[in-house]
Amino acid sequence: MTTLRLPQHAELERLVQTLDNAIPSGVEGTIWSVGRNAIEAVALPVPVGAVCQIQRRGRASIPAEVIGFQGAITLLASLDGSDGIAPGDRVVLRDSIATLRVGPGMIGRVIDASGNPIDDLGPISTLTKVPLDAPPITAMQRPPIDQVLTTGVRTIDTLLTLGRGQRIGIFAGSGVGKSTLLGMMARGTDAEVVVIGLVGERGREVQEYLQRELDEVTRKKCVTVVATSDQPALRRVHAAMTSTAIAEYFRDQGQNVLLMMDSVTRFAMAQREIGLAAGEAPTTRGYPPSVFSMLPRLVERSGTGPRGTITGIYTVLVEGDDNNEPISDTLRGLLDGHFVLSRDIAHRGRYPAIDVLSSLSRLQSHLADEKQLKSATALRNSISVYRDNEDLISIGAYQRGSSPQIDRSIAMQPQIEQFLSQPAREIAPWNVSLAALNQLGTQCMAPPATQADNK
Repeated sequence: MTTLRLPQHAELERLVQTLDNAIPSGVEGTIWSVGRNAIEAVALPVPVGAVCQIQRRGRASIPAEVIGFQGAITLLASLDGSDGIAPGDRVVLRDSIATLRVGPGMIGRVIDASGNPIDDLGPISTLTKVPLDAPPITAMQRPPIDQVLTTGVRTIDTLLTLGRGQRIGIFAGSGVGKSTLLGMMARGTDAEVVVIGLVGERGREVQEYLQRELDEVTRKKCVTVVATSDQPALRRVHAAMTSTAIAEYFRDQGQNVLLMMDSVTRFAMAQREIGLAAGEAPTTRGYPPSVFSMLPRLVERSGTGPRGTITGIYTVLVEGDDNNEPISDTLRGLLDGHFVLSRDIAHRGRYPAIDVLSSLSRLQSHLADEKQLKSATALRNSISVYRDNEDLISIGAYQRGSSPQIDRSIAMQPQIEQFLSQPAREIAPWNVSLAALNQLGTQCMAPPATQADNK
């Protein structure tokens, strides 16, 4: 005899399982001591990642998150610093995991790491509660990347073509134009929603970025998450996760999302503070192991989904212009390509200062047609030949006519430099950029005699 499973029974089983996994409410502990980077509590049996409320005597309560244990002592990190916390203060469990309320009302708004508006435009209507640190989509549920994402940046669209759902790192030292390039991509992209995470930025730069780099039309399709450098490390970590969670929400609604995080290096530095406070041993350059486990978890949340896509653009602040420092080296292996901004190119006044020869989009060969690939290869080859012989050319040691290939690269250099240069407020249409690339590629592949005749 077959037993029918009624829908009510299935729902009842789900509720029973939820209750079995639930953490009892009303769990309380007591503050034992407050260190420089961590808060210690006793009699607080809650898991890592649980969200608590520290009830300060005579002052407002502040949120905190469990980051580890040392014996019977629970270690917490506060979202609002440790001022006013005293031994004996109560610690009350609020939730077993950090969550965020999201909804379409976030578009066009500027929020903090907890999802609260900071733009003085009133409250935000939200519909859904999602985990802050959600697991990535499994590998077999990810559709292949087969659609081009246009950015309006000529160099990227033609020589470093991006696909919807790709993850890219922008590697550069300070002051080389990372934020300006992000603004150009935000204005020129064909993505329906843009999520910008400003992690560890200087407070002065936030308003300047929103007003200078984004026009009014772009701001209307952006969600901007801000955690400045003076805020506690946990807020800076949460800002990166909040940005990603918001992008996931819109992706699941069937939207193509551009997620831009500036910078993932400061996210790693914030997690370093938390990891060291939790008692982790420092490893390479002082980074604890948790940093190198959280980076792949963060970037893997971007990508294609069953209904929409998240294209992730992560800026990587290269310390001392060392592209092989630990965070840069780790991310280069995790991402689907990298754009390297060169200080030397910036000093010459060419912006965006993308070093084409050092940059790579791993998916360009799958997204571009044969003609574009041939033209891009010819252009790269011409740049490479000129760079290899630049010293000889600049001091006049090279004799024209010695090498037809070098002669051709010298003749093409002004046109190539003009092609790679683009004013910050200019949006280059994709079809126009592609036509210009193919024309340059044809000239770069022309025989030397033809090149001489054109003079």
